[in-house]
Amino acid sequence: MDTFLITGGTGLVGKALSAYLVSKGHQVIVLTRTLPKETKQSSVQFALWDVKKQTIDVQALQKADYIIHLAGAGVVDKKWTDAYKKEIVSSRTESSALIVDSLSKNSNKVKAIVSASAIGWYGEDKQSGFAFTEDDPADAGFLGETCQLWEQSIDRATTLGIRVCMLRTGIVLSNDGGALAEFKKPVKLGVAGILGNGKQIVSWIHITDLCRMYDHAISNEQLRGPYNAVAPAPVSNQQLTLQLAKLVKGSFYIPMHVPVFVLKLMMGTRSTEVLKSTTVSSTKIQQTGFTFLYPGIEAALQNLTNEPPKKD
Repeated sequence: MDTFLITGGTGLVGKALSAYLVSKGHQVIVLTRTLPKETKQSSVQFALWDVKKQTIDVQALQKADYIIHLAGAGVVDKKWTDAYKKEIVSSRTESSALIVDSLSKNSNKVKAIVSASAIGWYGEDKQSGFAFTEDDPADAGFLGETCQLWEQSIDRATTLGIRVCMLRTGIVLSNDGGALAEFKKPVKLGVAGILGNGKQIVSWIHITDLCRMYDHAISNEQLRGPYNAVAPAPVSNQQLTLQLAKLVKGSFYIPMHVPVFVLKLMMGTRSTEVLKSTTVSSTKIQQTGFTFLYPGIEAALQNLTNEPPKKD
């Protein structure tokens, strides 16, 4: 039984990953700013850290065999003011700095760190039929620069002799929040809300496959550096939306395009992230022996809606 120290453990991925690791018989310690009043699972413990004050529970750090670094302010949670953009970056780089500096100053047994990153590294598709790979440079835009700083900040741990792997994660599909919850809202009302023209490619991953990929990255010592955490079959926003609507409503839904100007009014500059097309390759992680339980969108959504396909 290994002990995993998880940052960002109270978020969408963190909660799912904690439960997954516990189901495998591991011990989990979640770093948090505020200790919960009670813990439901004895295999999940909590320890204090404060990124702004650069403080961390050293005993928790020293118990860890592996660190999974998920911490970071939500990219689409708030409007991209200058202040919030700084928070998006600093919450990632300063948390990485706290981890690396604490490891350098304290004896520990950490064998590897697997860190979240994002496909925001790549920016927008350059041409039809093209798929980004891990060898492509970071995009010059805000998210590309953010991801580059994020990865560089945690990669410093390699100077301590610790293996570091980064998972550049696509749109995570889960029943517990995130993008799918937003897609479901209009569908439940009988409206398939297609964003813009709907042609933009969405590189996605089922939450179960993402948890399995973290486990795979921990278990395989040859995994170092970046890997794309996306399913092998990206789809257009329209395909995803209509597939979801069909599973939930059968033929009882109305396709409706949400105009670009409406999205810009609602989301501001963040709207570029839901309107851009980013096709990302999963080949590198598959070549390490990883297999997807949900390689296609139909099976993934069918599992998450927990319904067989409805007949028209």
